Amino acid sequence: MAKSKIEWTDSTWNPVTGCTKISPGCQNCYAERMAYRLKAMGQDKYKHGFNLTTHEDVLNQPLEWSKPQNIFVNSMSDLFHEGVSEDFIKKVFEVMNKATWHRFQLLTKRSEKLEKIDSKVLWTPNIWLGVSVENADYVYRLESLKKTRANIKFVSIEPLIGSVGIVDLSGIDWVIVGGESGPKARPVEVTWVKEIRDQCISQQVPFFFKQWGGINKKKRGRVLEGRTWDEMPLEISI
Repeated sequence: MAKSKIEWTDSTWNPVTGCTKISPGCQNCYAERMAYRLKAMGQDKYKHGFNLTTHEDVLNQPLEWSKPQNIFVNSMSDLFHEGVSEDFIKKVFEVMNKATWHRFQLLTKRSEKLEKIDSKVLWTPNIWLGVSVENADYVYRLESLKKTRANIKFVSIEPLIGSVGIVDLSGIDWVIVGGESGPKARPVEVTWVKEIRDQCISQQVPFFFKQWGGINKKKRGRVLEGRTWDEMPLEISI
């Protein structure tokens, strides 16, 4: 288990590490930078750097964590990457199905694969499924998400690098928004954030504003119009 500084989760679990870039939101990937840093530090799990790698040895970790918590699955990869076999994905789901005292948060940019895998896994209530959207060109990922049988469906609009336009949030239980952070962070505009926030309010969807981002994300903070927005789905309590 790795305690997480990500505002909307408690811990991370990485049975898969490494990935490949598929859209503009991947350009300045935090996980990629971190993977090479960990490789340089000599961590065996990252000896392959950011090359896609599955880790059978950590599959049962959540079953050993007795304290209920929110667990971000594969913060250093994408479980639905085309290089991850259906057999391995099923093994990950089997662990999540058993560890009912935890809440697992899955996030992917590969929304097309969701429709292929949906009927082949068991969506117990403790598994949340989300897609990443960075601008209006990738809102289509929501449609694949909506077709799944996941009990809680959410969208992470981070890094927000352009307006998402008008979005139909029917069937979506939660929206997370965040600006890009890191040394090459692209700027986020206030109007883009407010545009999403206002649609969440009008469509009655919980809105979570994670950060403004930038080179120094702590300095810029996460206050929007005088307040923090930490709304979560009602089912968050565990």
